[in-house]
Amino acid sequence: MPEGPEIRLAADKIAKVLVQKDLTRVEFTFDHLRQFEKTLSGLVVTSVETRGKAMLTYFDDHWVIYSHNQLYGRWLVASKGTRPDTNRQLRLAIETEDKAALLYSATDISVMRKTELSSHPFLAKIGPDILSEQPDIDTIVARLLSPTFVRRQLATLLLDQHFLAGLGTYLCAEILFFSQLHPKTKASKCSSAMLRKLASNILSVTRQSYKTQGITNPPELVARLKANGITNKEGYRFSAYGRAGKACHTCGHSIERNNIGGRPIFHCPNCQSL
Repeated sequence: MPEGPEIRLAADKIAKVLVQKDLTRVEFTFDHLRQFEKTLSGLVVTSVETRGKAMLTYFDDHWVIYSHNQLYGRWLVASKGTRPDTNRQLRLAIETEDKAALLYSATDISVMRKTELSSHPFLAKIGPDILSEQPDIDTIVARLLSPTFVRRQLATLLLDQHFLAGLGTYLCAEILFFSQLHPKTKASKCSSAMLRKLASNILSVTRQSYKTQGITNPPELVARLKANGITNKEGYRFSAYGRAGKACHTCGHSIERNNIGGRPIFHCPNCQSL
């Protein structure tokens, strides 16, 4: 499933073709949403926001389209009147005078007033979005130490959208690696300095992934790996995620893979011994 940075990049792409443009047509393929086609057609998209792995497309007159890509959903952009060559099923089309933003395969789509967002079943439960709402280090540390989260294993906690919205398996592995924390460690066992380092990495690794389209390693490490002949993006993109059995870039120990809560977790047992 795409994680927060990938959804934010998709939102940027959609915003570029829709924001402050007069809409000529809005089309839904789900029968229960077709009643909104006339309402939204002719309005203007004012902004496109993300909340974790969900996207919110805001219209003037206080209307909002909520969409969640889930596992297979994908936004594509095309010239008006054309459709990409794909076997995916079109769910939503938003057209301007020259462009079309097209959502394929997603099934979790709804239309509501802006005032109804806080009561949406998904949005009402998730934590702050790292990229859209930009919580600071103190806010994240306070959440780590809250009674709800302080005794949770960090790997399962970081994957819980109720804690922070937008993190997934690759971000979880990379954040814990750079924080030098074992996936099973609990916040209750961490010092104040460890928690602040973890909170800082939650912000910096996620934001770097957004800026670099999925590369979490520091730029100097990426340059060194490339200089050593590693040209495959998967070879220099991550330090831990997806690298089971390969040498840790920091200490040379083999990266291990385990399953926690049914999700794959990668870590270096030497660098992440706590």
